[in-house]
Amino acid sequence: MPPEPEIHDQGVVSGPVDGELVLAAGRSRPAEQVRSLLVWVEEGRALTQTGRVRLADVRELVVLLDAGDLPSQQNASARIMSSAELPELTAIVEWAKACRLVRVNKGRLVPVKKNIPLLDRPLELWAAMLEAFPQLGEVLCPPGWAESLMHCHFREAIGALFEELHQRGGSIDVARACELAWEAVTVLYFLEDAPEQHRTLWRKLNDRDVLHALEVLEHLGALRRNEERVTLTELGSWWMRRAAGEPSQRDSVLQVKLSLLGVSKPPVWRRLLVPADLRLDRLHGVIQAAMGWENYHMHVFADGARRYGLADRELGHKDERKVTLGQLLKRARERIRYTYDFGDDWEHEILLEGVLTAEPDVRYPVCVAGKGVDE
Repeated sequence: MPPEPEIHDQGVVSGPVDGELVLAAGRSRPAEQVRSLLVWVEEGRALTQTGRVRLADVRELVVLLDAGDLPSQQNASARIMSSAELPELTAIVEWAKACRLVRVNKGRLVPVKKNIPLLDRPLELWAAMLEAFPQLGEVLCPPGWAESLMHCHFREAIGALFEELHQRGGSIDVARACELAWEAVTVLYFLEDAPEQHRTLWRKLNDRDVLHALEVLEHLGALRRNEERVTLTELGSWWMRRAAGEPSQRDSVLQVKLSLLGVSKPPVWRRLLVPADLRLDRLHGVIQAAMGWENYHMHVFADGARRYGLADRELGHKDERKVTLGQLLKRARERIRYTYDFGDDWEHEILLEGVLTAEPDVRYPVCVAGKGVDE
């Protein structure tokens, strides 16, 4: 059995990297705050019964992280009753949790030691933080009577925003960003019969949370914004290309032949050029598009030793989001299987034909040849 591959999430940095990107990542204020938090946590810090930073530690941690202003100790009327009243501090702690740098164990905030090396790799830490950003809805969007629809559907709204930025070359209007987020969350509700004043209020709250999210992303160093437009920075553009599976020049691209097994008259196959560091969950989407499937059913990849899909202990599936195609296919003639629809079991073979180098001005993945069924 081959050794378990060492895997990170989308924060993986492979191949040559521009030193300016590393420097820019190292200057990111939220990333520096996360590093400082880990220094403070050391081997572990006791939390309150509700899992928050203790009041006894709040003042020290706010000063260390430069995470907002505290009221004067002499001002009893402005006394803080919980660290939840400090949104920037709460966001940094939750961001570190989302990056799996810290976790709560038996009432203590403790480091996740296997991920601590990220702190010494600025670009990987920065990428991990941007990857985790869509998980922060509950801390970035106020709860309660002023709660927007984004509070529970932050991931969908940010996903729509990221997709539009990628499709539009890294720059969109702020008004368009607000509209995208609104469309992404309202599609999940039936609002047609709601009073106009309610819909107006909900939209206003949603726009407020979009603008706050953009502000946090600007502090991270992912984008720049003014009153009218949002534009990705070089760091943001680099991450967006990685997230979309688009390699940079000199990165490895795999030429693979995707064949539908059990069908020979006529044969059905596609030749694809795929970035070596494309995650299997994203490869699944590429296969669906290339073969004309409609993504209605479950799927799984298999390399002969393990099966990769939606993480499931009962089925024994490893998490496909944590494995890249290049980790499974390294040499020509190696192959893996892809099964779609566990009822009909449509079996596909993915054969590595060769390893190429990414060409400028080519957007990957790309289908370069094929035969059979809507070629």
